[in-house]
Formats: sequence, structure tokens, C-alpha cells
Amino acid sequence: MAGTEDRVEGKAKEWEGKLTDDEAREAEGKGQGMVGKAKDKASDMADSLRGRDDK
Repeated sequence: MAGTEDRVEGKAKEWEGKLTDDEAREAEGKGQGMVGKAKDKASDMADSLRGRDDK
């Protein structure tokens, strides 16, 4: 999926921020995770419009 990499990297940054008590790093991770989710949704919508709904 298009956003999987962003979601995984975002989750890693989020956990790193929590473990090191770095609120900026945690927020960066949450933001990157949201970008990944948006990319996945956009990709799913594009596939659906093309008639390739895999679900």
C-alpha cells in the first residue's frame, strides 16, 4: 500500500518520542502516521474508482 511505509515510520517515531519524553518527536510521528493513512485512503479510493476493489 502507498502509505504503509509512512504509517510504520510514524509509529516508530511516535514510540521513540514517548520513550525519550520528546513531545516534538512524538507529534512528528503522529503526523507522519496520519499522512500514511491518508495515502492509503486515497489509494483505496482510486482503486475503487477503477473497479479494482479488493475487499
